[in-house]
Parts: sequence; structure tokens; C-alpha cells
Amino acid sequence: MGQVLAVVSGKGGTGKTSLCAAIATCLAQAGKRVLAVDMDVGLRNLDLALGLAEEPSLPFTAVMRGEYPLSRATAHPDIPDLFFLTAPVTESPESVDREQFFRLLEEIRQEFDFCLLDAPAGVGAGFALCAAPADLVLVVTYSDPASLRDGARTAQLLESLSAAPAKLIVNRIKRRIFRRTSLTVDDIMDTVGLPLLGLVPEDEAVVLAAAAGVPLACYSHKGAALACRHIAFRLMGVRQPFVRL
Repeated sequence: MGQVLAVVSGKGGTGKTSLCAAIATCLAQAGKRVLAVDMDVGLRNLDLALGLAEEPSLPFTAVMRGEYPLSRATAHPDIPDLFFLTAPVTESPESVDREQFFRLLEEIRQEFDFCLLDAPAGVGAGFALCAAPADLVLVVTYSDPASLRDGARTAQLLESLSAAPAKLIVNRIKRRIFRRTSLTVDDIMDTVGLPLLGLVPEDEAVVLAAAAGVPLACYSHKGAALACRHIAFRLMGVRQPFVRL
């Protein structure tokens, strides 16, 4: 039985989609059968981070409604065992039938080891749609005070939704600023109220990989890419060191 992971953030601009794509890629490279689903209805861009912008992709709603079988999910041309469903552009999160979507996830659990749902930013209907049926929620935030406050609020909302257990990923950490503010990893976990899954450093390779139309884990093997690989292995139950700050 596979796991459904919802990748969420309390605000936009945290690099959630890039992280979702990188973790999905690393899991597939580790031999897991992985499905990445863009849940940002109307504002999809996960295909760019996966290097699939030129590939035809089905919206998850078409599979959910039985118009196409799950086997028609887009297979990545360069990464075996990595598959993709995009988000529809002419619908809204409120229009997605929850029961049909939940049934789709049950089918996905039977066919894949991991399914990553790239949730829309914020805590609206799309957030709840992804978080409610997930087996684990990954909350992405920055390390600045405002972002940590948003992360804490997101954690509280997840609890009120009776959602699955959640873990924290702190993205785009600038080591010099991190050290100068005397912030510690324990401070971050205490502020947000979630256990830590990963620390990802600021890395220009994230932007360069997207510009080149190449998944981050295929473009680089250090920095943010290495941190995402460690996160992927932790999700598989393998102990990995955290990035040193």
C-alpha cells in the first residue's frame, strides 16, 4: 500500500512546488514508483519543475471521473518510475468532487509507492482537499519570523482538520543569515510545533534547472538537490544527516 504525501505551505513563494518535484524525482531515482499530482487548480506549474512542460498531461480530474484510466498518467521520458497528472485549468478547487478524488487516491495507493500532491499555496479549499486524505503532510516554510508564524498557523489548521501527521521542511535557508540571527533548529521546531523532516539551503541551481527544463535532481547533486535526496530517504525510513548550518 502506497503513501499519499500532501506538500503544503501557508503562503506562496516558499518553493513548495520545486521541493515537491525534487522529492518526487529523488524517490523515483531510488527505485520507488512515484506519482506527482499538481493540485493547484487553475495555476499549475509542477510540470515545469519536473521538466515535463513539453509533454502532454492529463488533468487529475479526468482520471478521477473515469474519463481516462490511471495507467494513462504521463510517464517521465528520462526518469523511470516517475509519473505525472496535471491540474485542470478551467475548474476551481471547490468544484472537485471530494468522494471521487478520495477514491482516486485509493486507486493510486494500490498502484504507486508514493503519491505527492502539490497543494495550492494558502489554506483555502485546495489545501483542505489535499490535507484531509493524505497519509503525511509536509509543511514548507522559510526560516524568517513571518514564515514561521505562517507555518505555525498552518500546523494549527491541520490539527483542526484532523488531518494526517505533519512534518516540517525549512526551505531556502541562507546559512550566513541563519548563523547571524542565532536561530537554532530547535527554535524553528518549537515555533511551528512540528517535527523536522528537512533543511534545504538556498541554491541557484533550483532556478537554473527550471530554466533548463531539467528536474533539479538531474541537474545537480549537491546543495538543495542533496538535501531533497536526504528527505526522500527519510521518507523511505532511512536515517540521513541534516544539512549543516
